[in-house]
Amino acid sequence: MKILVCITNVPDTTAKISFTDNDTKLNKNGVQFIIGPYDDYALARGVELKEQSGGCLTVLHVGEADAEPQIRKALAIGADDAIRVNADPQDSYFTAAQIAHIASQNSYDLILMGRESIDYNSGVVHGLVGEMLGIPSYSPVMKLDLDGNNATITREIDGGKEVLKAPLPLVLGCQEPIAEWKIPNMRGIMTARTKPLNVVEPVSVDDMTAPQTYQLPAPKGACKMIPADQAETLIKLLQTEAKVL
Repeated sequence: MKILVCITNVPDTTAKISFTDNDTKLNKNGVQFIIGPYDDYALARGVELKEQSGGCLTVLHVGEADAEPQIRKALAIGADDAIRVNADPQDSYFTAAQIAHIASQNSYDLILMGRESIDYNSGVVHGLVGEMLGIPSYSPVMKLDLDGNNATITREIDGGKEVLKAPLPLVLGCQEPIAEWKIPNMRGIMTARTKPLNVVEPVSVDDMTAPQTYQLPAPKGACKMIPADQAETLIKLLQTEAKVL
């Protein structure tokens, strides 16, 4: 069993975000980065499947050298080796093309990633990778079990859940509760230092999109507290100020 887990390097959910270069680039100064939370779920399930069925688990990241601490963390959690495509990804298509290129060279049985990154939240990379490789892709996957070369998948759909069975290879976008996040132990941290981390150059891909400008969300307005016995006042405010009724 050969498993590929794709991870993103994203700002911590508590980080304060600002932009540079006329609001066209993220200002990374002082920002703490983490493995994407949905990717963490994919990694955790990948490690569990590797331990159950044997084989090899490779971590892949498309990004620059500042992501290597997060890649080493993934190795400490249980990946066997890692690949970093040395590029600053500009859009989902570029990222998917790099993943598909690496995957096509290594014939992975299972490609896991988060259902979306928490920076751009495009949620399309898994579908693009599946299309480029000519194999099925499913998302968001909440449960994954393997029986030989067949997978049983539970994914979230509007109004409920859907259970599917499909043969490998597959591309899956994962979310909770597919597995519990894993925290690297001291032995994992020590062994991660010597595990292979191969850096490769990207394949040429035409830019499909380019950011025009980034904007921070509007600041939250003042909160009005209405006593519980003043329902009429609350309804009036919802009608005249909030304009939601």
